[in-house]
Amino acid sequence: MTELWPGRSFPLGATFDGYGTNFAVFSEVADRVELCLLHPRGREERIPLPEVTGDVLHGYAPDVGPGTRYGFRVHAPYDPEHGLRGNRNKLLIDPYATAVVGDLHWDEAVFGYRFGSPDGKMNTRNSARFVPKSVVTAPYFEWGNDRHPRTPWHETVIYEAHVKGLTMQHPEVPENERGTYSGVAHPAVIQHLVDLGITALELLPVHRYVSEHHLVERGLTDYWGYNSIAYLAPHDGYASLSGERVVPEFKRMVRTLHEAGIEVILDVVYNHTAEGNHLGPTLSMKGFDNRAYYRVVEDQPRYYMDYTGTGNSMNMRHPHVLQLIMDSLRYWVTEMHVDGFRFDLASTLARELHDVDRLSTFFEVIQQDPVISQVKLIAEPWDVGEGGYQVGNFPPLWSEWNGQYRDTVRDYWRGADQTLPEFASRFTGSSDLYQSDRRRPTASINFITAHDGFTLADLVAYERKHNDANMEDSKDGTDDNRSWNCGVEGPTDDPQVSALRARQQRNQLVTLMLSQGVPMLLGGDELGRSQGGNNNAYCQDNEISWFDWENVDHELLRFSQQLIRLRRDHPVFRRKRFFEGRATRGERFVDIAWLTPDGELMSDEHWNSSFAKSLQIFLNGDGLASKDDRGQMVTDDSFLLMFNAHNEALTFRVPDEGPGGPWVVVLDTTEATLRSDAGREELVPGQEREVAGHAVVVLRLEPS
Repeated sequence: MTELWPGRSFPLGATFDGYGTNFAVFSEVADRVELCLLHPRGREERIPLPEVTGDVLHGYAPDVGPGTRYGFRVHAPYDPEHGLRGNRNKLLIDPYATAVVGDLHWDEAVFGYRFGSPDGKMNTRNSARFVPKSVVTAPYFEWGNDRHPRTPWHETVIYEAHVKGLTMQHPEVPENERGTYSGVAHPAVIQHLVDLGITALELLPVHRYVSEHHLVERGLTDYWGYNSIAYLAPHDGYASLSGERVVPEFKRMVRTLHEAGIEVILDVVYNHTAEGNHLGPTLSMKGFDNRAYYRVVEDQPRYYMDYTGTGNSMNMRHPHVLQLIMDSLRYWVTEMHVDGFRFDLASTLARELHDVDRLSTFFEVIQQDPVISQVKLIAEPWDVGEGGYQVGNFPPLWSEWNGQYRDTVRDYWRGADQTLPEFASRFTGSSDLYQSDRRRPTASINFITAHDGFTLADLVAYERKHNDANMEDSKDGTDDNRSWNCGVEGPTDDPQVSALRARQQRNQLVTLMLSQGVPMLLGGDELGRSQGGNNNAYCQDNEISWFDWENVDHELLRFSQQLIRLRRDHPVFRRKRFFEGRATRGERFVDIAWLTPDGELMSDEHWNSSFAKSLQIFLNGDGLASKDDRGQMVTDDSFLLMFNAHNEALTFRVPDEGPGGPWVVVLDTTEATLRSDAGREELVPGQEREVAGHAVVVLRLEPS
């Protein structure tokens, strides 16, 4: 029989000190909490935590160390009508577990209620055989000289990818490492990221998650991972090593990426958990203290407030929920050395009572935290609740996924009417959304495609979703794709359609990389990755979602590498501040000028023309109005960008007014690569140049 000493109430979770392990859990409603040590051959040892401090129950187990499987049983009232869901028959995952192993088996035993009476009788079946187990881990790891790269926001290029999808089919990654953290750290994968030129790898959720019941019943899985159950534990399904060794494997991945100068940003899901609504399982927090951890309907507490569309919402008004999230964030920064976070459905975190409150407690806590306030913070600025769309409304410390940028760029290149003024705002960093509260262009995370929706290759090949593999009668996934298939739905052998699709991909990549703000590239877009028109591949853990490294579009990859290098080499495309001239209606050349294809400054008539699809943008390299780290003024070459989203070729004229030239063609999206010296083409003021339909031409002013 293991003896428990009183131990300490802080920190929460299981903390190994080299001799034994301290266990501490929070519950306002528990009469008693049993620590359950899980020994080989299924033997479970139950020991009551001997001490209570405030609402924290705790105990110290000498000689219990890393690798020990454990869980908790909470003796607390079971009264669903009043929002109380204690059930000592359920083995619970430690909310602070730093490793969780084993699958969730969807047996009736994992539910707190008897089938047929979700708000009635308690289910007394033991769930231990069917639920994942918490694992004690050791904090020790040799980080060596690891440092956070701390890439400035304006120099950041984000690459969004899935741990498994990125590496599962890579031929150079050993089979036992494919789909794992070790696979991401493989030299071949690291070299691809370095050659591409990205500075930050944003990983889809790596918190321990479980697959939803309805997916498992259909033979599918929760591939994206937006169904978290343990906020301090890396998902063990992405580990090539078992048990507590998942933690050092994750750390080795981070260390290796840092050595290559690449930051690690985690997509985190603190808005809800895998325990679902009143019909969901009892796996962790629901059993510890349901009303503390979750938002319940005030006059009907058996039900949950659902701002996420997943069944429940975390109760951000409760101090222990805030503490859990902040402890989790600090753990990933201080112990796991990650560099930032992208918060899924971040508007949910801002809800104090009902409305989204920009100055909610959560953001105030983030603002004053000396650790979290110093890393990259990205909000997905919407949820499914009323008033949840909050693009542009997050505090100055935050950057945001700019959904308006995505929609505008898609509309422009598919030829939708009345997009030029909107296009101008998005291209220049969305000052209309972010400038009023002194935010910078880097508040805008610009993206055209992301994990949720079409890939870039599918965006130019499909006008409707093809989600049959999800087995939801195509009711899942958005119908608002803003895509254009270039005349044929799906794969084609027509060379003209194929050429147009290739050009449209290059057009959108050029727009993304030359816009002000922070570009985010969906992983695989540079390879020509397709999902066969599936715009909601959340449940496809197979070739639909995995990168196809054997069939890479090498021309598109080379173009992407060259384009990102162009952005890196020229600060005029990554300004620290918004343009200060008359950004959309200038009377002279300042830091930016908007011109008609004829080379004239655009008038109100030009801006208000619903059919106008073409324009020129002059970017003045002498008008950056910012200083480098040594206090020196930053200057750059000047550029002239010719955009033509019309179906037919148009003749553009290099403006007579302004710099004298010559102008050198840097790229033409009718071509598969950027121009080299061997393909040098010069233009002088007043000279005309044809720009193909659906194409971009970029010119650089030759220095005197």
